[in-house]
Amino acid sequence: RSCNPPVGNLATGRTPVTLTTCGQNSTELYCFYPDQNLLHQVSYGCGQPRCTKCNANQPDNSHLPSDMTDDFFANPISWWQSAQGVHREEIRLDFETEFYLTHVIAVFKSPRPAAMVLERSQDYGQTWRPYKYFSVNCTATFGLQDDLTEEGSMCTSRYSDAVPCTRGEVIYRALSPANKIEDPYSPEAQDLLKLTNLRLLLLKRQECPCHGSGLVEKPQRFAHYAIYDLIIRGSCFCNGHAEECELANRTGVMENVVHGKCVCRHNTAGDHCEKCAPLYNDQPWKPGDGKTGAPNECRKCRCHNHADSCHFDLSVWLASGKRSGGVCDNCKHNTEGHRCQRCKPGYYRDRGKPMSSTEVCKPCACQPMGSADATFSRSWRCHPKTGFCYCKPGVAGPNCDRCLMGYWGFGENGCRPCDCARDCDQHTGNCFNGYDNEPFFNIPIGGRIPDLVQTPTNESEEEWKWNDHEQGFSALRHPEKCVCKEKVLGSVTDFCQMKYAYVIKARILSAHDKGTHAEVVVKVKKVLKSGKVKIARSNRSIYPESWTNRGCTCPILNPGTDYLIAGQEDSRTSKLLVNMNSLVKPWKAYLGKQVSDILRTGCK
Repeated sequence: RSCNPPVGNLATGRTPVTLTTCGQNSTELYCFYPDQNLLHQVSYGCGQPRCTKCNANQPDNSHLPSDMTDDFFANPISWWQSAQGVHREEIRLDFETEFYLTHVIAVFKSPRPAAMVLERSQDYGQTWRPYKYFSVNCTATFGLQDDLTEEGSMCTSRYSDAVPCTRGEVIYRALSPANKIEDPYSPEAQDLLKLTNLRLLLLKRQECPCHGSGLVEKPQRFAHYAIYDLIIRGSCFCNGHAEECELANRTGVMENVVHGKCVCRHNTAGDHCEKCAPLYNDQPWKPGDGKTGAPNECRKCRCHNHADSCHFDLSVWLASGKRSGGVCDNCKHNTEGHRCQRCKPGYYRDRGKPMSSTEVCKPCACQPMGSADATFSRSWRCHPKTGFCYCKPGVAGPNCDRCLMGYWGFGENGCRPCDCARDCDQHTGNCFNGYDNEPFFNIPIGGRIPDLVQTPTNESEEEWKWNDHEQGFSALRHPEKCVCKEKVLGSVTDFCQMKYAYVIKARILSAHDKGTHAEVVVKVKKVLKSGKVKIARSNRSIYPESWTNRGCTCPILNPGTDYLIAGQEDSRTSKLLVNMNSLVKPWKAYLGKQVSDILRTGCK
């Protein structure tokens, strides 16, 4: 719910400023008519005037501005008094911050003024606006109607009578029937109730009617303003987000003082709860609703524990359909983004840790020489979700730290293809001629995948038979005829320039030598891109061109293995083609994601 701080006397503990004080420069003699109530006398006349002296420097004879705002229960007969003879006097109370006003009561010792104005400032005294005009004759003095005859008028004669000559009251209520306010935190309410300074302009003295009855004292000794008590009722200003307030910009603690700094609730902050707390700016700040009671709390930004503050961004708010507008500030732990939801360039997400972990982003471990710069986001050194590095042509490994099988000469430009039927020494480029000492991985169509540690030495002929006993040439069996040069996934530009007609994920089922051509049966599992030839997620054939052109089985397609295949098509015969420019890679989830990203954002 919305909150309201308690109302108290804003004048308590604060000293007003006046233009004059009696006895400032020397002792003054003054006269007054005593308060009948305090003398416990029942008298229907004015009684006899009393005369005494005032000296601001003598505690027993001083009547200072602070006497107006002391405890009127403890000191009922203390008062402030102006210098003699002044017509225009000013009483000003300056607050250290903004407060809300409810009403003002001034209890005069002298007769009440014939004309006065109550004013407030909302900008620490730079500009002033009237709350109320007070006059014996509103029309003659201020040119305004009297609110006794015209309700809601800015002027009243209600509190300007000379009688009673002492203890006459002047009262102003900020909220009256004429000033009806439903929501105390609305802009209209703030314009009326909020203030930083309050002042009373006393413009015209008037004499007590008793002066006409055989006055023996000098009239000028009665010519002064005097006020017993100035009571200013109000509260600290908290926009509906606090129930209590504490000391603001002041030292010392006084009992019953209304302090100005709000103890904010609803995830708000500031002296007046006028803004959201640092990490709670996901929606616009609002004051509490004093009409409905809605608290209008500030909502926490989703920064995944990687930021100490956030700010509200209107464009983000509007783009989200006014659901979320928080943008996290200074994301920590190597994260970035509006919600610190992704790793910075050069880091990747550790999937084994929750997003809120301080160690969720790990540094890329890419070999600088083997890593490619021209990735589809130039600042990425490795894939931000998998940590796999983007390698230069011919380079392999999650960290791009070695040559691919069939490549050699690791260096600034990547690795060069071996000039061999199969693999070569990665440092010298010398071909391996024997089969006993080195493992090989270039497997022909229909071939089986050898154990990666132990190379098979006594294969039977049956292991290399094709379906229907069709026999094919292979890079493995006839190294003098074939060189399988693998196509690598290079930069975005390289990939896009190939203008592949189709990109699929497929499992190799079987391969057939048709004499004039080869035919490989695959099960299409995912279609990332298709051209004019329609591709369904079902069994279909693809056609390696290099089978007939060169008598080879390149690129390598192993039955039983899932591949990422990107190639061209023959729309006339509705055939999907595979050749040495095709991209054929054993399927990896990250590889599929990488190619999907390129297709979606890179190739325009």
